[in-house]
Amino acid sequence: MAFAYRNGLLCAEDVPLDQIARAHGTPCYVYSRAAIERAYGEYAAALAGRNALVCFSVKSNSNLAVLALLARLGAGFDIVSGGELARVLAAGGDARRTLFSGVGKSESEIAQAIEAGILCLNLESEAELERVAAVAARIGRQAPIAFRVNPDVDAKTHPYISTGLKQNKFGVAHEDAERLYRRAASLPAVEVVGIGCHIGSQLTDAAPLVEATSRIVALAKRVEKAGIRLAHIDLGGGIGIRYHEESTQPIGRIVGAMLERVDLRAAMLILDPGRSIVGNAGVLLTRVEYLKPGATKNFVVVDAAMNDLMRPSLYDAWHEVRPVRASEAPAQAPRYDIVGPVCESSDVLAKDRALSVQAGDLLAIMSAGAYGMTMSSNYNSRPRIAEVMVDGARAHLVRRRETIESLYALESVPDW
Repeated sequence: MAFAYRNGLLCAEDVPLDQIARAHGTPCYVYSRAAIERAYGEYAAALAGRNALVCFSVKSNSNLAVLALLARLGAGFDIVSGGELARVLAAGGDARRTLFSGVGKSESEIAQAIEAGILCLNLESEAELERVAAVAARIGRQAPIAFRVNPDVDAKTHPYISTGLKQNKFGVAHEDAERLYRRAASLPAVEVVGIGCHIGSQLTDAAPLVEATSRIVALAKRVEKAGIRLAHIDLGGGIGIRYHEESTQPIGRIVGAMLERVDLRAAMLILDPGRSIVGNAGVLLTRVEYLKPGATKNFVVVDAAMNDLMRPSLYDAWHEVRPVRASEAPAQAPRYDIVGPVCESSDVLAKDRALSVQAGDLLAIMSAGAYGMTMSSNYNSRPRIAEVMVDGARAHLVRRRETIESLYALESVPDW
């Protein structure tokens, strides 16, 4: 296991977490290289023998060390901004193995992607098609495009991370897709190269993914029958992980069920996983500042906060919390809400947990490798925290902690 107790101390691979805390302070994110490689390997094994590409979803974890590791393993990337494209290139990733998704691409981002040689721009509206065609014509290039088609499949996930229903902002309507493909094929500055979908995140049941695959493959056949060749089919991502009591299925089983519905052998298959590769490969390491007992609720106040890990506040997400130093918890251990110092009542990292702790103890908030650092902020003028990558017995600092001064380095006071 990537994170396990050894001699009474919780370790990341072979490195005790208290050692990382001493070297780099708290709070900080800690990632396991082996866990990332293992999860990516499950996708590679499931797709073996197929013309396929795994495009890691950069929004889930955009640290350069994570991206560089995945690029070396053979991954492509799925991005949603020009900044993410710059990160991919800085980490040694290949634009020709990168998809650009998202509903609001600016003209400058479109030009940046085309000039970098992007594999595909995933278009999400008719207006975006016209913008991409105009930008490509202006710079004298042809833009490779696919439509992200909304299959209107209920992913049965949290409404904030459901993306495949008619009321969601993402994708083009299924009933409009064939007309849009004909329009795209008529534009000289556009090259139609694929079709795709994505129905949501943290999906623990294969059924919605299989249904969406069936719908997108059937649509792809109709598009090709109209004389528009598709070089790839993007089946999206969203496979979930176990945070608490979720009944998850192995990656290989879910992907295998999806592949059974794909009989277009000429087209390359693309998957866009994020959380399932990095989610369980990271923890948020934090230190207890105070114990605060109360009449109706007890609190553990830690040095991490909602600005460091937004998921519990945003989604009411559940993360396991483990003490770094194992202890025999009393039979009737006090129950606590684990909270941070941010000035919001929603600054709660975990609720109603039985813990035997005291001030100064270290805690690890588990399964924090996805949508942790990428969603962090400087609220309350808190510097964003350090990130550490563990590789066996070595711990590498892969992002330095911000300084207070860096928070206002770009600001100025007018000369009144």
